[in-house]
Amino acid sequence: MMIAVLGAGMVGRAIALDLAGQYDVTCFDLSKENLEELQKRNSRVKTAAADLSDYKEYADLLQPFDIVVTAVPGFMGYKTLEAVINAGKDVVDISFFPEDALELDKLAKQKGVTVITDCGVAPGISNFIIGRYNEEMKVDSFECYVGGLPKERKPPFQYKAPFSPVDVIQEYIRPARMVENGKVITKPALSDREMITFDDVGELEAFNTDGLRSLIYTMSHIPDMKEKTLRYPGHLDLIIALQQACFFDTAPLRINDTDISPLEFTSKLLINQWKLAAEEEEFTVMKVIVKGKDKTIEYNLLDRYDPETKISSMARTTGYTCTAAVNLIALKLFNEKGVFPPELVGKHKDCFDFVMNYLKERGVKAPSISH
Repeated sequence: MMIAVLGAGMVGRAIALDLAGQYDVTCFDLSKENLEELQKRNSRVKTAAADLSDYKEYADLLQPFDIVVTAVPGFMGYKTLEAVINAGKDVVDISFFPEDALELDKLAKQKGVTVITDCGVAPGISNFIIGRYNEEMKVDSFECYVGGLPKERKPPFQYKAPFSPVDVIQEYIRPARMVENGKVITKPALSDREMITFDDVGELEAFNTDGLRSLIYTMSHIPDMKEKTLRYPGHLDLIIALQQACFFDTAPLRINDTDISPLEFTSKLLINQWKLAAEEEEFTVMKVIVKGKDKTIEYNLLDRYDPETKISSMARTTGYTCTAAVNLIALKLFNEKGVFPPELVGKHKDCFDFVMNYLKERGVKAPSISH
């Protein structure tokens, strides 16, 4: 079976390396540096330079492949996924674009393809969990707390971005949707700070971000749902200060006869400060709480950089969830046609068990507690 991975960034490389153990994998990217790094890791992975924003070329580019993975930056994710569907290919997506992927469901059905979207850690693992327990119990509330953080707390931000700074900043400025008392409400991102202590990590601050995504529509019967981002204490105050000082504004400023977007300027400044260095130790932490009338299910995940494979925890937790979904399609464990966020796949016990076991085999463990 031939698989195409679109994007050879940190997560795209982890995906290609994992899939290469079983399949014929080709990874496409415009960055020669990214492709060379992938080849160094495993020469079995084929690489090819390609402008992935040239969507009209997808039909020819993807013609030989059975399944496609889209691991492109969020700003080009929706159009990339649309182009792959138009090419008639089954696809798993981790680009986490702001648009609603379910709008492509009709097209996917017309093309007769299976599309699994948002297959990362959160959204991703968290969605598989709520999808499964929604089948077993009447769920009254769903909470998810998640974050990727460097082991070394280097001031002033105490943070490193596993993705591009502009994608992280978008999370910080996009209004956060949540469900309270059966109604979808919107709050400012960065609001409702709370402090939570995690074993082997310590105290972290949690705040609202727009992370529920598809759950707002697919799990609309659950009266209370929220997702919050986790950071080291002190990070949030710095981000709020930058926001209040207009560093995240998109409207251009005229400076010395040049129009400059504050958001683009800020992203350029932060890219080196927030860049995760090669072999830099970091970790991903997540807590998922599913509550019913007489039962509470809690999953806790703590995954760290793997020095043996030199793959970051964020690439592991995101990438291996994605490759588990690829295998669901390849092994025909899930072959419904249309667009499916993870909760609509994880509701099937065999699919849920496959994904959790797949992650466990790769050292990504999310033990559950029931009380």
